[in-house]
Amino acid sequence: MDENEDDDARADVTGTTGGSVGSGVLVLAGTPIGRPGDAPARLADELATADVVAAEDTRRLKRLTTDLGVTITGRVVSYFEGNEQRRTPGLIDDLLAGRRVLLVTDAGMPSVSDPGYRLVAAAVAAGVRVTAVPGPSAVLTALAVSGLPVDRFCFEGFLPRKAGERSRRLADLTSEQRTLVFFEAPHRTEAALTAMAGAWGEDRAAAVCRELTKTHEEVRRGPLGELVAWAAEGVRGEVTIVVAGVSPAAAVSTDEATLRAEVQAREDQGMTRKDAILDVARLAGLPKREVYQAVHVR
Repeated sequence: MDENEDDDARADVTGTTGGSVGSGVLVLAGTPIGRPGDAPARLADELATADVVAAEDTRRLKRLTTDLGVTITGRVVSYFEGNEQRRTPGLIDDLLAGRRVLLVTDAGMPSVSDPGYRLVAAAVAAGVRVTAVPGPSAVLTALAVSGLPVDRFCFEGFLPRKAGERSRRLADLTSEQRTLVFFEAPHRTEAALTAMAGAWGEDRAAAVCRELTKTHEEVRRGPLGELVAWAAEGVRGEVTIVVAGVSPAAAVSTDEATLRAEVQAREDQGMTRKDAILDVARLAGLPKREVYQAVHVR
């Protein structure tokens, strides 16, 4: 991979993704989360023709291009958490000069718990077109194989490392009815599952998806309490945790004392009383006036 700078600009016609004729284009490329053969067909062409390839890890990029039989002709730069703030302005300059910049991370889609959001936001602000090469996603793969409801879900990324912050984050999700998806480091998986079981109960259904699409892929399904015991033996590899949301019937009890306590808990977290009442009414399946009366009429 050489470091030449090709000043020939590619023209991109304005589309629904923004940008203008003669401007560069930022391409976010999904990369395999396991097997190289899962790479999208367009990835090889984009790697071979991009003016600039920004990679989270240039060593992993080299292995990927070897696996795909691709030779990069553009300039290669590193772009990772430690340098993205410093590197972003130069990449924006490349884009404004008409260059095609390809962003790849170690696995999956850039900017989803990976470097990329800062560059995307800067490109959008500069009026540069942003597009993507769809590819493998650990979030959707884990959700699909978990066996848990997939009609509504939310992605929470990595939980905070500190126990207190992690507990507060989980407490905020106590009433979440959608299926929850998390990333976690293998050495923190047991602690994360233990905290989830403490916050939501040991019987809450979940799945731990380990090494997805790789040779040693493993999906462990069961209640959180059982998964805590399994994780205590040690977990290796890339981990994605999927947890069922709370059932609507269990979201909020409808007795007045509980309704008052739920509203107060939300106010303590910074909600206005009006918003807290609306949220509790929604979860309890009650008209908001009934929750209002429970709070104000003693």
